[in-house]
Amino acid sequence: MIAPYYGRIISLAESASDTDETFRRLLNFAQIQRVYCLWGMMPGSTSDEESPFNECSHAYLAAGKAVLLQMRTMKDEKAAVGDIVSDIDTALVRNNLSLTLCKFSGESFNTADLIRPKPADVILHAKSLATIVAAGLVVIAALWLTARAVRPPPYP
Repeated sequence: MIAPYYGRIISLAESASDTDETFRRLLNFAQIQRVYCLWGMMPGSTSDEESPFNECSHAYLAAGKAVLLQMRTMKDEKAAVGDIVSDIDTALVRNNLSLTLCKFSGESFNTADLIRPKPADVILHAKSLATIVAAGLVVIAALWLTARAVRPPPYP
């Protein structure tokens, strides 16, 4: 349930002025972990428990939640954090999700350990593999088109 609010949480955290080392480490972990999860762009990364990106996504979302909870103690961000927490609580109740947990929801994450999807699992998960192959083909096509566009015309 944190996923739709992750951007707001991190944006608020990046603008926070009253920070300490713990807060900065949590924020740094959340941002690095999200990169390892391919910015949450893999289909089903939060909803498909079989996705190799599911555990990885839970790690950056758990870090986002920890950042949010840490900001509750900051006086300058208290009102904005309260708004986000209220929005999350309302969405949880509205969607009957307050007691629903994924298999990685109860797992604790250490900010010294980055969670990465296993390449073998990515290859065996059809949606993830299709997304990566499609993105690779788009990049190759863009490079090919760019190379053709900048190539000098042939001499007669």
